[in-house]
Amino acid sequence: MSNPRAVIYGLSGPRITPEERRFFAAIEPLGFILFARNIGEPAAVRALIAELRDLIERPEAPILIDQEGGRVQRLKPPHWRAAPPAARFGALYRAAPEQGLEAARLNAQLIAMELAELGITVDCAPVLDLSVPGAHDVIGDRAFDRDPAVIAALGAAACAGLRAGGVMPVIKHVPGHGRALVDSHLGLPTVDAPLEQLETSDFEPFRRVGGGRNGERCWAMTAHIVLRAVDANAPVTHSAKAIERIVRGSIGFDGVLLSDDLSMQALRGDLESRAAAALTAGCDVVLHCNGDIEEMRAVARTTGPLSRAARARLERAAAALPAPVALDRGALSARLDGLLAAA
Repeated sequence: MSNPRAVIYGLSGPRITPEERRFFAAIEPLGFILFARNIGEPAAVRALIAELRDLIERPEAPILIDQEGGRVQRLKPPHWRAAPPAARFGALYRAAPEQGLEAARLNAQLIAMELAELGITVDCAPVLDLSVPGAHDVIGDRAFDRDPAVIAALGAAACAGLRAGGVMPVIKHVPGHGRALVDSHLGLPTVDAPLEQLETSDFEPFRRVGGGRNGERCWAMTAHIVLRAVDANAPVTHSAKAIERIVRGSIGFDGVLLSDDLSMQALRGDLESRAAAALTAGCDVVLHCNGDIEEMRAVARTTGPLSRAARARLERAAAALPAPVALDRGALSARLDGLLAAA
């Protein structure tokens, strides 16, 4: 593995512009993330991904996407399956736990099969945030359930399904975004819940799914949210206290830690300071999504090569990812449809 820059970028459209081409080749980001604006016919997506990897001369470069299901899926019909939102699996689990777990795993494995066919290797899913009554619906049905134990069980099943398809899961938004009263794309949420409550609720799914050796089997994405009980002065993405004491400490996550998108309005300051603050706080890699080339240049000015610890985490995760299991997609899909219909 070479030592690329500790940043993952989005790009502006379905093709790489000449300006992007020069920029990406010069700074060599760790990888790229795709959005709906980058998606065309399947063959065009495959070609774009191959071109991005050729451009930075790293055939193993991670290619990310948000393919959760429900409201958040960048690959859509008619070329790709419309996956259900996470809450559908929570409802099934409450009626029939074994069937709920099987359905969550099958759904994730089907998603992974579609991603792997395109060359996408990392899915920013599953969401392990709580469904909290009265909170902003930015999470809403993206959450499996309101019960941490149910979320953890279904989240682990989804991670297993993605991994069975050869795709790395990204658990999000650590250590919990479910209580937010504000959409962090538009403003900074602040949570006043006491630490004791957060420990036994919001943090618990991340602890069960990503704690200890499980951290080698997934990445995690930070929450742009202030937890007053942990650090009243900075959102988790910019808080060394939150990352060291909670994410790495109490939760015990020792895998690859990715910031949420630096261009979201929850963060303060210019893009240079946002990137620097996230890396200083303890993120391994920063994420910039909107494809704005001037913002990307600003992020690059304060983003250096991967740290030794980040490289080690990436290598451990890659080594722990199994080869995809070749299965009959039609049979998996029929089984999943049957489980959902029975619910």
